[in-house]
Amino acid sequence: MQREHIHSQRHCEDYRGSIHTAPAMCQAWAHNCICYHLLNTCYLPSRISSISKIFPVLMLYRLWEEGTVASLDDPLERYASTFTINNPLGMASAPEQSLMDELEKVGPAPRPSSVTLRRMASQLSGLPRRLRSTSLLWRGSTQEALSLLKDDVLVADPGTRCHYSTLAFSLLAHVLAAHTAQGDYQRWILENVLEPLGMEDTGFDLTPLVRARLAAGFYGSGRPAPLYDLGWYRPSGQMYSTPADLAKLAMVLLGSGLPLLRPDAAKALLAPLLACSGAYFANETGTPWEFHAQGGYRVVRKDGDLDGYAATFSLVPPLRLSLVLLLAGPRPPGRDLVAQAYDVLLPAMERALREAEPSPAPPPSARPFAGYFTFANQTFYEVRPGPEGELRLRQFGPRVEALVPPAFRTLALRHLRGRVFQLHVAREFPCELPLGDAWLSLEAQHGQLVNFYPLDRHGLSPGFDVPGLNTYRVLRLQRKPVFKTQ
Repeated sequence: MQREHIHSQRHCEDYRGSIHTAPAMCQAWAHNCICYHLLNTCYLPSRISSISKIFPVLMLYRLWEEGTVASLDDPLERYASTFTINNPLGMASAPEQSLMDELEKVGPAPRPSSVTLRRMASQLSGLPRRLRSTSLLWRGSTQEALSLLKDDVLVADPGTRCHYSTLAFSLLAHVLAAHTAQGDYQRWILENVLEPLGMEDTGFDLTPLVRARLAAGFYGSGRPAPLYDLGWYRPSGQMYSTPADLAKLAMVLLGSGLPLLRPDAAKALLAPLLACSGAYFANETGTPWEFHAQGGYRVVRKDGDLDGYAATFSLVPPLRLSLVLLLAGPRPPGRDLVAQAYDVLLPAMERALREAEPSPAPPPSARPFAGYFTFANQTFYEVRPGPEGELRLRQFGPRVEALVPPAFRTLALRHLRGRVFQLHVAREFPCELPLGDAWLSLEAQHGQLVNFYPLDRHGLSPGFDVPGLNTYRVLRLQRKPVFKTQ
């Protein structure tokens, strides 16, 4: 890596409402010899390029909640009546074709575009990357854009393939803005997102005051990069922000602080929509995210690159963890910096969360649940009290002893209420253990509910179920089983 390729690099982690700045990341990465200069601040503005695409999607979901948008799956034509584009990759069914008599063509006719709002927000619309014969600096109007699309074609049948489109996000933003009281996209974002979240160092216009504070962008050669104004494409890449401001947005998306969306809408926002082919740069796509598999998690990301700048906004919802990376300069060669960071962060967070978990709570009495149990005479269990009265479930028998390491044969049972317990792996565990020709996921067992049966006349539970693992009728044995030696 060459230091001159990057002018500055800033990181900001957020975990459950606490923001951690660059020095912590510097220590975590010290052994990887990442030598770029780290600014000791999360408050220096930088251009965020395609991270800007998050904001048209927030607008879409808010307008859906308010009823301005009837459905996320409405066709674009409902909000832009003059929109039309040729879809040569999809053919009309017989009923659809009967409605197209005006075409008066021989053979099958192109079907309606199926360019929906949700597909536009998730790289599934099939729209071209940009309007034909335009650059990102194009300064036309939305009506001019719609006119250009009339003679253009979709590059993919909507909903069938991941295809990156800057055009889709800009068109979505401008069309939706026309249906708001503000009538202007940037003003709507300011009043409904930036101001409520206190994102004071985030915006669109590169005023003299903003330019004076903005991190200077550089090309890989070290030459300063100009500050382009993206014109009509502003919603897709114009914005600037700081790691601290983007951490505020991350906290809201992860469920902390001021709610920006209702829980059901927030859940839909972070859900993947389609698995992408190997040729695409992400495993899955969503609104507006790219999803990358790492460390057993889906890392939700939005990456952006613009002359002189690179940026990544990322979330790991199950851990309520986020990482924001802003670079004044191009991304360095080699393995992705954010992926390197998560190589350190994910296992560290798992260890910290496990260590912070309370000790398993004991039941009022261990007697009704203690004893020996079997599942179909194949797997055997012993439930017995631990030193503090908590219950422990030990798997044993020839099959288990041959396949499962001793350290992972015993699980704790945390008492919840009544006859219901929760499986608890009290130490760090591998995600999967080999089990013959299959794999046993210890992580999948952690947290599962164990439902013991009502007590019999002797005051003992005759068995238990583990519904989350599809395991039923684990029945009590009268005595400890004896196995024949091989």
